[in-house]
Amino acid sequence: MANGEEVRIADVVVIGGGFAGVVAARDLSHAGLDVVLVEARDRLGGRTWSKESSLGHRLEMGGAYVHWLQPHTWSEIMAHGLEVETMPEIPTAYWIADGEVRRESIDVFAGNLAPGLTGLAEGAREAFPFPYQPFPLTEAAKRADATSVGERIAELGLDADQLALARSYASVLFHTSPDEGSLAHVLKLMALCGGDWGLLIEASSGFQLAGGTGALIDAIQSRSTAEVRLSTPIASVTTDGGHVDVVSTTGEIVQARQVIITAPQNAVSSITFDPPLAPEKQAALAEGILAKGTKIWMLAKGKLDPFVAWAADGHPLTLTDWHYDQDGNTILMSFGPVDPRVDPSDVRAVETALREFLPDVELLAVDCQDWATDPYAQETWWAPRVGQVTKGFQDMLVPEERVRFAGGDYAYGWAGFIDGAIESGRRAATEVVDAIRGS
Repeated sequence: MANGEEVRIADVVVIGGGFAGVVAARDLSHAGLDVVLVEARDRLGGRTWSKESSLGHRLEMGGAYVHWLQPHTWSEIMAHGLEVETMPEIPTAYWIADGEVRRESIDVFAGNLAPGLTGLAEGAREAFPFPYQPFPLTEAAKRADATSVGERIAELGLDADQLALARSYASVLFHTSPDEGSLAHVLKLMALCGGDWGLLIEASSGFQLAGGTGALIDAIQSRSTAEVRLSTPIASVTTDGGHVDVVSTTGEIVQARQVIITAPQNAVSSITFDPPLAPEKQAALAEGILAKGTKIWMLAKGKLDPFVAWAADGHPLTLTDWHYDQDGNTILMSFGPVDPRVDPSDVRAVETALREFLPDVELLAVDCQDWATDPYAQETWWAPRVGQVTKGFQDMLVPEERVRFAGGDYAYGWAGFIDGAIESGRRAATEVVDAIRGS
């Protein structure tokens, strides 16, 4: 603390206004604590963001999907009386195998997808018998964390179509090559669904909130008494004996007894810590996680029949699917890795990539969110490298003196999902309440 700035004194500062931060701030305020929630953006929601798009429809620019297999999210949905909507049935699928585009019924697609995902699910419940309590890791989980998803796929003896779809699924999950991603992450997600890969597909793409993710953020926030400061990026966190000084980039200071940091792991390095974080955390932050990608919404000319298109790493659009009819045109959505060949805001560049599946498609407009270059995200969702479940993930869960991390990147269960963010935020809030009462 310096230069005589006015200092706001609080019990707790929560850094980051995504689901983890908003839930933690609400729970802490319900415990009677004075809480300040600071968010770098001009909105709450973090890597979820439902907005009225220039394409003429409210669109989810980040995380979107919910399911009753995700208990923390579902309990909030039920508590606030919100409704979900089912994603449309898709009759046709495209994928690329042996350099050629396949076009088949969704049943043929599912038949080719099944062998690879069944193989990826094998051993899930052995590795993670209690997936919401993964630690200490089983020996099977440790072996899986030392294995890449690509290595596991290569062992399955798949034909060309099955291999292409298995690698396509993993490319979407990690937003990069399956050869970099930890098999342990896939096994834990499968274990959360009882080892059923079909349920995992449903849980991660089958249902959305009818009012958008913003409806749930707003509902949770409406039950909180925490002070909210938007457009407040944090520059430094300094622990000094019995308190912590949290300083924004504009010099605002909030002094608190405890701090919860819910910023995505890849974005934490923008904050200076004094004293420095533990060496293990510094190493984990320096290495960073995978999943640096984009989400692109497209307005296609004319009324297109519903379809889904998958491609493996090496293609700029690893997943594209039909979403909405829009005044005689069609809204499509794509995920893809950061790719120098395609500027996600360039309608012609995106159109060129999409024409590999639909040669005659004409795009009228695009709306995108490049989470990899967003300074407050620098990633899409939590996706660990080989070895990071065993090492970096556990290191980030260990609290520092008066400072701890929470968020979708630090969840025991659905890491990388809204549910994981809520779970982690609630757990961190409970730990902070106990720490304050205990002191």
